[in-house]
Amino acid sequence: MHIGSLRLSSRIILAPMAGISDLPYRLTMKSFGVGLAYTEMVSAKGLLYSGQRTHELLCSDPAERPLGIQLFGNDPADLATAAAMVADQGDLIDLNLGCPVSKVIRGGAGSALLRDPLRVGQIIAALRRAVSCPLTVKIRSGWDSASINFLEIGRIAANEGADAITLHPRTRSQGFGGQADWEQIGTLKATLTIPVIGSGDILTGADAKRMVETTGCDAVMIGRGAYGNPWLIRDAVRALDHQPALPAPTPAERQKTALDHLERQVAMMGPHKTVLEMRKHLCWYARGLSGAAAFRAAINQATTLAGQQALVTTFFQTAMQLDEFSHAP
Repeated sequence: MHIGSLRLSSRIILAPMAGISDLPYRLTMKSFGVGLAYTEMVSAKGLLYSGQRTHELLCSDPAERPLGIQLFGNDPADLATAAAMVADQGDLIDLNLGCPVSKVIRGGAGSALLRDPLRVGQIIAALRRAVSCPLTVKIRSGWDSASINFLEIGRIAANEGADAITLHPRTRSQGFGGQADWEQIGTLKATLTIPVIGSGDILTGADAKRMVETTGCDAVMIGRGAYGNPWLIRDAVRALDHQPALPAPTPAERQKTALDHLERQVAMMGPHKTVLEMRKHLCWYARGLSGAAAFRAAINQATTLAGQQALVTTFFQTAMQLDEFSHAP
């Protein structure tokens, strides 16, 4: 797949997710076959005012490229200036028009902009003038069920120079509830000539294949389904390449991936921040295994890196023993 001049190694794209898509997470997912990863959404104003936390979100590594930098804001000039500042730190710029979080909405950014198509056009045009790298846009279906306007926004994006568009077919008012309406992805794909990336409710490799087959979309974006489950990336890549499915990961594979992720986090953040940041990820890696509830409770009480590592090792070794016992003749 190509987005503008950028060639991707697979049609599986890792969604930008606030509080999740940091460098260690992206590197972990990249190792399972992600063709393109995005940063967490980055505030244009935060970049302009040199906020340290904002700039930390851009921390990258050559091993994860290509990398998309997702920006949010509501002022065309601010977004254009911010994009020009950071364009050389990634391989493309993405505009967030989909975030449903109240704090972002109050600032007139994210999915709030879906209510102002004129401003959307002004922003995308300003971004296109500011950067020469590929430019993408991520949208939702509309603000609510009474104002579904993804086709209008999609046409504006294409006309103003966007190289691809991602549609998460839920409205802002839906949040992440209900079911994503994949039919809207197909309608958008049939309308536009630029690549369309489908997003929403991808939980298995078969889901990714079905989305492509039923909508004609050019690539699939995976978000929440990959929490603690990078094997979903592997399965989706294989499904789209018409390769047979592989077995579910063993407890030993889960342990190795969890500890690799933990090590990447330590290298980036140091021990103290890692203990706090990795709690949610380690709980997700344990999901579905015997004793996971007790493990989650213990992990969320751990205060040292050594204690966290010991809990991980003990839990997964027990899971390995149970797995070996269940397969014994």
